[in-house]
Amino acid sequence: MNVNVGKIVNMHGVKGEVKILSASDFAEERFQPGKVLLIPFKDETVELTIKSYRVHKNFHMVSFVGINNINDVEQYKGLDVYQDVDTASLPLEENEYYYSDIIGCEVFNDGVSIGKVTDIFETGANDVWVIRGEKEHLIPYIEDVVKEIDIENKRITIEAMEGLLS
Repeated sequence: MNVNVGKIVNMHGVKGEVKILSASDFAEERFQPGKVLLIPFKDETVELTIKSYRVHKNFHMVSFVGINNINDVEQYKGLDVYQDVDTASLPLEENEYYYSDIIGCEVFNDGVSIGKVTDIFETGANDVWVIRGEKEHLIPYIEDVVKEIDIENKRITIEAMEGLLS
């Protein structure tokens, strides 16, 4: 099984470096030199080993072993990149979850579904979950709001503070 860790959004320079928009909660660890990224391309999965990594303007800049030309990676623009879940998994502390575990969970407030988690934003203080149902809601991942996370059943229970769902 593979976990989505980002998307190649553009090229940078002519030497084959790519800009990746991270979909990962541990981008710094995932894009380190020596790690392998998997790119589904046409009817196969391309495996590329990371040669170098740096952060530039909220993007993760990655170059690959054996690729030294923009023409060799341009075909991957717009594609999602993955890592094998066994090599991508990092130990989690209590009340920590992978984004891929949270995204897709149905969120309930007072026993009523308000939608599913479709995206997660890092704000510095805490993550904010985008919940899409009849309306779109932004829910902070804080103890006062998020009461129970059941990854196995893809179910999250919240206790919305006043004004949070209006």
